[in-house]
Amino acid sequence: MMNSFRFDPRMSREKIATVVRDNSAAVSCEVAAEIAALIREKAAAGEKAVLGLATGSTPKGVYRELIRMHREEGLSFKNVVTFNLDEYYPMPVDHLQSYVRYMNEQLFDHVDIDRESVHVPDGTLEAREVAGFCAAYERKIAGYGGLDLQILGIGRTGHIGFNEPGSGEESLTRMIWLDEITRQDASGDFFRLENVPHRAITMGVGTIMNAKRVIMMAYGVAKASVIKRAIEGKVTSEVAASFLQGHENAVVYVDRAAAGHLTRFDRPWLVDPTYTWDKNRIIKATIWLAQRLGKPLLKLTDLDYNKNHLQSLIAEHGPAFNINLKVFRHMQGTITGWPGGKPDELKQPGDRKWPNDEVFPKRVIVFSPHPDDDVISMGGTLIRLNDQGHDVHVAYQTSGNIAVFDDDALKFADFAHDFNQLFGIDNEKARSIEAHVEQYLRNKGIGESDSNEIRQIKGLIRRSEARAGCRYCGVPSERVHFLDMPFYETGKVDKKPLGEDDIETVVSFLRKIKPHQIYAAGDLADPHGTHRVCLDAIFEAVECVKDDAWYQACQFLMYRGAWHEWEPESIDMCIPLSPLDVERKRQAIFKHESQKDSAVYPGNDSREFWQRAEERNAETAELYNELGLPEYSAMEAFALYTGDKNYPTRISKSQYTC
Repeated sequence: MMNSFRFDPRMSREKIATVVRDNSAAVSCEVAAEIAALIREKAAAGEKAVLGLATGSTPKGVYRELIRMHREEGLSFKNVVTFNLDEYYPMPVDHLQSYVRYMNEQLFDHVDIDRESVHVPDGTLEAREVAGFCAAYERKIAGYGGLDLQILGIGRTGHIGFNEPGSGEESLTRMIWLDEITRQDASGDFFRLENVPHRAITMGVGTIMNAKRVIMMAYGVAKASVIKRAIEGKVTSEVAASFLQGHENAVVYVDRAAAGHLTRFDRPWLVDPTYTWDKNRIIKATIWLAQRLGKPLLKLTDLDYNKNHLQSLIAEHGPAFNINLKVFRHMQGTITGWPGGKPDELKQPGDRKWPNDEVFPKRVIVFSPHPDDDVISMGGTLIRLNDQGHDVHVAYQTSGNIAVFDDDALKFADFAHDFNQLFGIDNEKARSIEAHVEQYLRNKGIGESDSNEIRQIKGLIRRSEARAGCRYCGVPSERVHFLDMPFYETGKVDKKPLGEDDIETVVSFLRKIKPHQIYAAGDLADPHGTHRVCLDAIFEAVECVKDDAWYQACQFLMYRGAWHEWEPESIDMCIPLSPLDVERKRQAIFKHESQKDSAVYPGNDSREFWQRAEERNAETAELYNELGLPEYSAMEAFALYTGDKNYPTRISKSQYTC
């Protein structure tokens, strides 16, 4: 079935059959449907369905869909045998990060599987017992006739299971030392890098390759680079997933963000003989050519286009001078020092027209997923909007309370105690809470969830910092809003799915303010992360208000987080920052003291958030400079929301047709 994909010339560089879907939900439903069909087929034949299962954020949607099918469609797991890919070592089975616990919570506790048919590597063994256990694990798999279907995610190092760089194609179940990148990626689940185990027990590449069918899934822009290496690169032990190129029945399912570096999306003119050139595609190709050759846009020649596989572009829209000038003027038009528009007395005939251009000042909403994303990602623009007199409201979508160190909570509890004593405030409830905080945090285990009282204290810390940051940027307290969306308030890294109450919270706020301009975090890196859930809530809310009169002329812009910037062809507005602007933005970020020096969830980048932001903004300015546009110290970039939540930027939908 999947071999038919390889006859499509657009996929000629892909060495594993690859299916691209709109989003992770679509992938999850499709993969779950295949698993369910296998289970039913085996049951009808009186046979066991032997499944290899994975953990992490990637397969959660698959498990949710299987649970739904069990409850609503009668899908039985009585004939299912499962073998999990891996487990951290050492790891107690009831630990918060245990994969035994993960599988129980995500799947097994909700279906009718026989617990004797469930197999997960044992992280509680003595080290001397592990080799024997691994050999027995392989024998058990073989005893069931091998794995009928193995599902996989992929790590940033290209690992499948915990088969880190250097893992051989013939490797079997074994103990392995974890790569530092893998441990950094896991640090959010363990609250600190030092809490992440250094070892794990994992199925080997050979074990996976022996499965009759393999499905690998990947979501988000953070996986785009490694997906390209695994699918289009050479087979190498440095990217264990690349071994799947040799599997006769392997398929990769990705969302559009994870597919972004594959040739058919990144440089489609190289592989698509029917490629047609619209405005967005011309911009993308011309910028790519300028970057490839290290030339400003206006210096590209006909020969440059012809020698770099862009013959059809120059033939249809040339000469080069015309193409270069159109792209240059487009990029030049994205630069403005007036993000909310100019007052009438300052407007000039050549100024770009925006929605609500006649309105000044504007009501502006800046949505921030956490209580610091606003200043990290668009602090310069936020300050500029306030300096220019706009009515700016900042809406913090979540409390951010799990991203506060316990020491900070203790520090503020000590302050409250001393404050009460200083002013003679003495009551039984205050003393009770003080005692609870002290006792709970002193005895709290690694990864253990906070009590409700401690979450509230940590939430207050983030609120006070957010207000301080807003005051510095010129936003008065009455225009600082805390939405506290319910999906976030679990006290754990794992959040609830987006719910109607979350969406209604955003809808009510939008209708209360009736903004002329909306800014939201458009970070598509992790489809299960807080940023993406918050963005989806805004998308859904906008669907509810899109017929409201005020929204008809509203401008909806998206900024990126501290890790990624918009691709140049997706940028619609770019705000230049002076050295003084950069310093003011830095000071606004510094108001978030609980995130300074060392954050609870630093991600895979060792730099502080202000450093990441400044370097990203400087890189955007340098890109514009290299393209021959005006040179600035730093720039903050934004993309207009297109109205399609599956295609939020100006990338043409036709590029993503499989």
